[in-house]
Amino acid sequence: MTEHAENGIETGTVVYDPRTDKVGEYRGTAGPYALLRPLGGGREWEARVGSVRPATAEERLSAEVRAVNRRSGTFSYPVLDIPAPEPVPACAACAEFAARRKAAEASFDASAATDVDVLLRRHLRRDHWGNRPRRFFRFVPYLITQDLTAEPEYEAFCVSGEEADCGAASGPCGSPEAVEEWQRGHTRDTRHQRYRRSFTDYAVLEPRATAHGTEK
Repeated sequence: MTEHAENGIETGTVVYDPRTDKVGEYRGTAGPYALLRPLGGGREWEARVGSVRPATAEERLSAEVRAVNRRSGTFSYPVLDIPAPEPVPACAACAEFAARRKAAEASFDASAATDVDVLLRRHLRRDHWGNRPRRFFRFVPYLITQDLTAEPEYEAFCVSGEEADCGAASGPCGSPEAVEEWQRGHTRDTRHQRYRRSFTDYAVLEPRATAHGTEK
């Protein structure tokens, strides 16, 4: 049975939470809260039922890109993303992968599109690139620096409870103030007082400068 929030949102709808400035999938309600899950999976967080609204196309696309980056586990960003692999003409297997990727894009399933890319690259390496001459690369030292183009994320988890943690979470927030606001609201509604907080930032690797300039 499909569940509706007070503002008529159906379960499974992609919505925007203005308190955390995040996009998630509406999963239902718990008291005065709407339960939202990050696109691509992850820990649910709570939002006021009356404050969420359906996400715009731009908000949904941005959230899907972040979900792909989290799934890859490579901390990739639009400026560093590897282009999608190109199918080889007249190859039936490549054509099948291309059709599967097109279907995934049409259904806005970024995770499925990423999976197809992985399988296509594996096929290209095994069946098309095997006879290429081997190339050798010189090791280049890198510096790890904070990515100033990506905002850090703050999050809190309620660990109150005698036998088991509460499990409620703020979801990723753009500032510590937003996390503290969620903590105050959760404590007010539940009397829970113990939280675990986390901070996440992003890093990029840049070639280390040498006496003759930057190594290529």
